Amino acid sequence: MAHGHSLDTYLETVYFLAFPIGEYGPVVKDSPALASRVAEMLGVSRASAGEMLKRLEADGLVERGERKEVILTRAGRVAAEKVIRRHRLIECLLTEFMGYTGAEAHEQADTLADTFTDDMIERIATRLGQPERCPHGWPVDPAVEQAENRELVALADLEPGGRATIVRLAEHDGDLLHWFYDEGLVPGTDVEVLATAPAAGQVVLAIDGVERAIGQPAAAGLFVRPAA
Repeated sequence: MAHGHSLDTYLETVYFLAFPIGEYGPVVKDSPALASRVAEMLGVSRASAGEMLKRLEADGLVERGERKEVILTRAGRVAAEKVIRRHRLIECLLTEFMGYTGAEAHEQADTLADTFTDDMIERIATRLGQPERCPHGWPVDPAVEQAENRELVALADLEPGGRATIVRLAEHDGDLLHWFYDEGLVPGTDVEVLATAPAAGQVVLAIDGVERAIGQPAAAGLFVRPAA
């Protein structure tokens, strides 16, 4: 562990960076996962991130590219997809059966993940009716996630006048995830971008006819499907 983050969390972060959301699609060999970017996402020092990435490399789960980027190996991708599916199914269990909010479930799933065996995870999936998405909108099946990535953009990338539906919430910042739920910015919410103010770090939205401004980091953490 480094600053509260497990190796699995680092593996998930590398996976997220290896399969970007947007028009460029997932391109593993051109992964933008650098130690500095991983550190930024997890809120740790570059030295701490580098230490944990070295451990993943020693385990054969990641390797370094020509530009020192971090690339998932075949074994690393399999491991990451298993970790992600387990995490999302535990989140579904916690919200549907134990009354946790989506943000609370994300935090608890990080703590509980290692306590569930593979058999228990499959039983959870069966009991829940094979849920398709976690509470934050991310597909339980990583293959579905990768295919859907091409259809989505960050809300921050929409131009004024753009309309979209929130599909997923960024999970790497726990405080921001709590804020999304507190503010009702959840999957299925329709939004319209009224104006952008990059200098002020704000995006002005209309939600159910009500105008509101949110910060650029929040807009960057809302992944949406633009209206046709």
